[in-house]
Amino acid sequence: MLNKIIREDLEFIVNSDLSWDSFDGSTVLITGANGFLPSYMLETLLYLNDKYNKKINVIALARNKEKTLKKFSHHKDRHDLQFIFQDICEPVVVKKNKDINYIIHAASQASAKYYKIDPVGTLSANIIGTMNLLKIAQKEYLKSFLYFSTGGVYGKGVEDRIPTTENDYGYLDPTDINSCYTESKRMGENICISWFYQYGIPIKIVRLSYVYGPGMDMEDERVFPNFVSSVVNNRDIIMTSDGSATRSFCYIADATLAFFTVLLKGKNGEAYNVGIEKETSVLELANILIGLFPEKGIKIIKKENKKPDSSVQRSCLDISKISSLGWKPVFSIDKGSKRTILSYYENGNK
Repeated sequence: MLNKIIREDLEFIVNSDLSWDSFDGSTVLITGANGFLPSYMLETLLYLNDKYNKKINVIALARNKEKTLKKFSHHKDRHDLQFIFQDICEPVVVKKNKDINYIIHAASQASAKYYKIDPVGTLSANIIGTMNLLKIAQKEYLKSFLYFSTGGVYGKGVEDRIPTTENDYGYLDPTDINSCYTESKRMGENICISWFYQYGIPIKIVRLSYVYGPGMDMEDERVFPNFVSSVVNNRDIIMTSDGSATRSFCYIADATLAFFTVLLKGKNGEAYNVGIEKETSVLELANILIGLFPEKGIKIIKKENKKPDSSVQRSCLDISKISSLGWKPVFSIDKGSKRTILSYYENGNK
């Protein structure tokens, strides 16, 4: 059974003013389907089937069979959900009865914990995997192709251009092993644009700010799941920096609606920022999370590293472009954070 908080999020998403009828009787291929972000899109499509009988056929591609079947165990034996278990970097073979109408490419190792231990695997999904999917797209009756990118493509040196628009770019160091993710995301974008210009593939790109919410990997080393894990498990928050770095934190339900908005209403061959135009410092985030559950008595313990957690001090995306499509975020950092933590309690955490 779906988590109560997630069910409420799905209800919020499908009740939005978006042309969900566009999906009637369609086939949607989602890569990286067991991941935090694409799994919300998969759940939304199946929820549309359950509530409005949209007859959407979802093809979920993922590498880890055991993890995927466990994650979607509540959808066992559904006729509208098909799984493909393989590495996206291998040629993709889809057994289907109808043309694929939508492709959502979100297969990627997005956590920094992978960049040094598996940089080749990190970049391959964004480059080889993207080309594999676009080759499939050439053979299908495709209405839209959505590529998941990152606000990291803007690079360093754009702090004086915040909020950052889709036309602002800084530099990336290609000899820095940590650039395997952002450099390959940049290349993935260019691959998509090349297929758009040469073959007319209707691609759209979303560049994400920091998205959080139910279903985050609690083993992720990034700041939000790290802090949430501490609150859920009644531990003091350990801060390894001075907490002055800022990010724009976007709740998963808002972000998912943004992804569908770009998929259905975005202009082909263009990129759209997804986030909120409000910066929150790491220290502010810690205090917000602690303040939501004062009865826990959680404290902030500072153990600063000699090296900063990130070389990017400020990050905030301009969302004017996607706002012109009719989307805007509605969940505050306080409300989204509380929903996130409560969702983990419902899953059995104490």
